Amino acid sequence: MQSVYLKFYLTEKQRHNGTLLYEWLLEEAKKLGVPGGSAFRAIAGFGRHGRLHEESFFELAGELPVQVEFVLDTVLADKLLEALRAHKLNLFYVRYAVESGIL
Repeated sequence: MQSVYLKFYLTEKQRHNGTLLYEWLLEEAKKLGVPGGSAFRAIAGFGRHGRLHEESFFELAGELPVQVEFVLDTVLADKLLEALRAHKLNLFYVRYAVESGIL
């Protein structure tokens, strides 16, 4: 089946409406009927601002990168992106076509 892969990049302490952004994204997708999604915490990374974030003993401030990903159909992907745009989030994402299925 042809599907869309959406991946969002954020930091673990980012919030939207008082909720951690990665949790909020998963909940919003679930409300729209997205069949599943996952959030992954990175061990290190940097983004468009060029600051390196990595876990260390002295710096456990919640600045690590998080990826939230979904595999869904085109209609749901468009619906999810439109819903997120309505919230005026400053959120980087990638979208590409993938083949998916269940064996």
